[in-house]
Amino acid sequence: MMPEEIKRIDVAEFRKRGYLQEMNRQFLHPLGMAIEVIVDDDGNERFGGVWDYRDDEEGMSYGDLGVDDAIKGRMVEVEMKEKAATRLKLLGYVIQPLPEDER
Repeated sequence: MMPEEIKRIDVAEFRKRGYLQEMNRQFLHPLGMAIEVIVDDDGNERFGGVWDYRDDEEGMSYGDLGVDDAIKGRMVEVEMKEKAATRLKLLGYVIQPLPEDER
C-alpha cells in the first residue's frame, strides 16, 4: 500500500547510506547502466541522469571497492533481510510478482 503523502529521502542520505551504490552495483551495473549523483558548488546533491553503456558486453563496475563501500553494502544487506521477512509475512512475497503472461 502506498501512503497518501509521499515521503522522500534526501539524495545525500540515499548516497551516504549505500542505497545508490547497491542499486548500481547489484542491478544497474550488470545491465550496463548507472544512476549518477551530481554535487553542486554549494555541496547540494541531486540525481543527474542514467549512464548508458548497455552496448558494453561486460556492463559496468566500480573498479576497486574499499572498506567503506563494504560497510555500506553490508548495512543495506541487513536492512534488505529485515524488510524481506516483514514483506513475506505481510504480503506473501518479497519482490512483487509480475502477472502471468497469457499469450
